[in-house]
Amino acid sequence: MCTMPKPYPQEFRDDVVHVARQRGEGVTIKQVAKDFGISESCLTNWMTQADRDAGIKPGA
Repeated sequence: MCTMPKPYPQEFRDDVVHVARQRGEGVTIKQVAKDFGISESCLTNWMTQADRDAGIKPGA
């Protein structure tokens, strides 16, 4: 039987997004994602969702 992995806690997501937004010059999104053990696409999705939640970008 195959089960879906549990989603990351919201607090963890918020922390990773914060680190990605405050990253130093020359530090890539890919590197931040790797440091936290997640994929670059996952982090990009979290950042987009955070922008939507904050009303910065349109969308659900």
